[in-house]
Amino acid sequence: MPKAPIIDLHSDDYFMGEALRQAVKAYEAGEVPVGAVIVREGRIIARAANQVELLKDATAHAEMLALTQAEEAVGDWRLTDCTLYVTKEPCPMCAGAVVHTRLARVVFGANDAKGGAAGGALNLLQFPTLNHQCEITSGVRLEECRALLQNFFAEQRQASKEKENGANQPPS
Repeated sequence: MPKAPIIDLHSDDYFMGEALRQAVKAYEAGEVPVGAVIVREGRIIARAANQVELLKDATAHAEMLALTQAEEAVGDWRLTDCTLYVTKEPCPMCAGAVVHTRLARVVFGANDAKGGAAGGALNLLQFPTLNHQCEITSGVRLEECRALLQNFFAEQRQASKEKENGANQPPS
């Protein structure tokens, strides 16, 4: 009888699952469902979900919040031996912060052809003239990451339509 496979707790799929848990928390809070975790030596040292609406702060992306936590955990702003797992391709702001903190690697789920800065609209993570380049792995648990985003934005559009239609109804 073949042995059941051992779960590799250090796999990209596992850590992306942890990022997806954070994205679900963001979704449930009415935030764009992006979640991030930062891993060092096989251990999660930071977890975050988008909190832009909650904090009324345009910089409160999951990646930015996780980077700050990781810096605190490491005791340095340099995160050279860390990997960021994030459910959506980082935007230019987050990609810039990733370069500045010198992360070794970025792993993301859903790409962002319009606004992504890890190979989507542009690639800041491997920009040749910057002082640091990161390894990039994309498409990890892509369908789950994409579905979460698509469902969220479909619900947002529906709510907006309902609100608009309600505003256009004559008073009873």
